[in-house]
Amino acid sequence: MNGSLDTALGAQAVDVDGMRGCIGRLLGPHAEIPETDELAMLTGVLRGHIESITPRIEQAALKLPADDVPRYCALACVGEARRKLTTTASPGPSAAVAYARKLARSLAALCDHWETLAGVVMCLACDQPIRDGEASMPYDHISPSGGTALSGTLHTRCAHTIRRH
Repeated sequence: MNGSLDTALGAQAVDVDGMRGCIGRLLGPHAEIPETDELAMLTGVLRGHIESITPRIEQAALKLPADDVPRYCALACVGEARRKLTTTASPGPSAAVAYARKLARSLAALCDHWETLAGVVMCLACDQPIRDGEASMPYDHISPSGGTALSGTLHTRCAHTIRRH
């Protein structure tokens, strides 16, 4: 996946999967609060990921027309991520966890923008990219009011998956 992203955006390699793994340690369904030393290390890694991906997203977004919505959204996300990098956690362990989670959410949004700018199609059921050659199918959920409530693509293997939030 990352190779096609890099080619599409004309950029050096970005390890989105690795970034998402780091994010999952703080925000995933099985995330636990890390010990103080591990949390400090994880916060530093998140900051480094944000610092490395923001200029790449900005460069890719600036190639789009000035009135393009994905451009505007990506640039807003880049600005917000940079603002978060100018702050630090307040004193105390709970504040350090909250700050790390803010960075993780920001990095998750940046990863989403990176993939959107590259045209990566994500499965609506499992939130994983649909890679070339994988069986997939269109999905439209019609709302009771008549409009499409959710539209996108699913892996064929995910078509009968029940997703609970």
